[in-house]
Order: sequence, then structure tokens, then C-alpha cells
Amino acid sequence: MSVLLAPTKERILLKQAEHEDSVIVAGVEVTRKSRAELTDHVVQTTLDATPDAPRLLFDLNGHAVGLSRSDPRYAESLAKADVVHVDSEPLVIASRLLTTTPVRGRSATTDLFYDFAEGFQANGISCYFLGATDAVIAECVARMTFLYPQLVIAGYRNGYFDETALPGIVAEINATKADVLWVGLGKPKEQFVSLAIRDHFEGRWIVTCGGCFDFAAGHYQRAPLFLQKIGLEWLHRMVLRPRQLFWRYLTTNPVAFYAALRRTRRVSAPKHRA
Repeated sequence: MSVLLAPTKERILLKQAEHEDSVIVAGVEVTRKSRAELTDHVVQTTLDATPDAPRLLFDLNGHAVGLSRSDPRYAESLAKADVVHVDSEPLVIASRLLTTTPVRGRSATTDLFYDFAEGFQANGISCYFLGATDAVIAECVARMTFLYPQLVIAGYRNGYFDETALPGIVAEINATKADVLWVGLGKPKEQFVSLAIRDHFEGRWIVTCGGCFDFAAGHYQRAPLFLQKIGLEWLHRMVLRPRQLFWRYLTTNPVAFYAALRRTRRVSAPKHRA
């Protein structure tokens, strides 16, 4: 396991700058950065050689808002992330209507997966994929290697394990010298696992990505662009996968809508993450 030094002055200043460029959406502090800005930010901070603990990048969508209201442990995990990006057009719209410091655009994780791959490829940044089944993750790696032949995929493994296996898994990941770890285990497990291994992973970023490996492997498609722009991508997903998603959206969308209306505001005071 790695030995981490005290946070550097640069990291403290970075956290302060991120706080100043954030907004509260549905009760969660999120970055206002656009997709391009977030990609540049992750690339640049990965290239930074300071020996701090790896940084956590989580996402916020309707499902996450619902979980944060019903699961205190999950809400705490969001508060401990270094950066939370908005993966929900309705939440972006709420920030525009209810604050003077809105999010500068939706950063869908499925888009960031490819944006980051391009940025990593151009800068020699390596990554590791953790999640999905053996077949899916292997197909994902094959497709990403075809699309980004210079991208360094240091390693990958499936997401079927229990917490007792984590020390061994982290040791295997560290042996690959990966700079960025993608964790695609679904909410809330991927957030819990990311926090559990944060102080032991020797790379720069841990990024949660839900079902991105399945998407990259070609197992499902995004909604048409016009549905994405008007905030109805969730409806497209529910129509395609009603058994898996109907109850989730039925129970989380009203909670997310209410929280967005009542708990979206400007950041007014410094927030110190644990």
C-alpha cells in the first residue's frame, strides 16, 4: 500500500478553486465545469506529479439524488468526492432557472468516457477498467482499443467480488501503474468501493462510471439527441429496459424533482470535505 504525504499547498488551492466554481444542485455540491473543462481538468491534474491521495470523481443524476435522500451512507459518499459532475439535463436546467451560477452544461458519463479516452491517449495517461462481466469488459476493452489505438489500458477485471477481495484487487491494479481507475459497479456500490480503496490506490483519479462498460461494448444505445437536450433520456432508457428501470424512475424522479426545486442554490460558504 502507498504512503501518502500531507496535502500540498497546490492541492489545497485546487480544492478552494473547485469550491468557488461549484453550485448546490438538489442539495449536492457539484462542479459548474462543462464537459470540455472537466476533461481538461482531469488530464491536467493527472499530469501533476504531487503525491497526494487520488481524487474522486462522482456523478449526480436523478437516481443519485433519490439515493442521497434515502441512504445516509451514500449521501456521505457524495460529500467526500473531490468533484461531482451533473449527468442529468433536468438538473442542469434547474441550476439555470434557480441560480445565477448555473452548471455550464451536462457532463454525461457516457460522453466523458470517450472524452477522457481521447485526452488520455494524447497525453500518455494510462487507465484501468473495473466492472461488468468478464465478457462485457473484454469487449469494451477491444472496442476502446480499436477506437483509440494509442490509449494505454493498463488492465481490467470484472466487477463481481466482495469487499474482502479489495486489498488484493487494489494490489493488482497498482502493479499495472495505472493513472486513472474507472469503477463501473453501479450506484451505490461503486461509490462505496471507491472510498474504501481511495487511500490505497497509487494513481491520480478514481472515476465512477455506472454502466459505461456495457455501453462501450455496444450492449445499449443512447437516446436520440433531441430527447437528451430536453431532459428525457431517462424515458428512452425506461422504454428500452422497463423491468430494470420502471420502478427506479417511478420512485426516484419525484424525489429528484422536489429536491431540485427546494435545494438548488448558489454556494454561499466554504465547504470542507472530509
